[in-house]
Amino acid sequence: VQLQASGGGLVQPGGSLRLSCAASGSTLDYYGIGWFRQAPGKEREFVAALGAGLSSYADSVKGRFTISRDNDKNTLYLQMNSLKPEDTAVYYCAVKLRGGSYSSPSAYDYWGQGTQVTVSS
Repeated sequence: VQLQASGGGLVQPGGSLRLSCAASGSTLDYYGIGWFRQAPGKEREFVAALGAGLSSYADSVKGRFTISRDNDKNTLYLQMNSLKPEDTAVYYCAVKLRGGSYSSPSAYDYWGQGTQVTVSS
């Protein structure tokens, strides 16, 4: 599975962005999907995940971010609203094939290259 993330950019606080992650090489219908982010000097952290029809979110983004998938387009999305400066990071999409926690980066098998999101006035 190859993943290509896009949609990042510079946005003012309170603004919105939608990240996309196009998959190739396999369909995503049966895979768990996740979004993670990594700010400079910090570890990669969980943002959101979707699997078995259930979604989960980090407390810091709950109510502002929405994860989704379009199986026809084989694409993952992360809709980000009410963005804050602390959301600034490189965002990564990922796919997991096996068990394990949806919030743990080590449980994921394939990763996109990352897309930069900067929230600043």
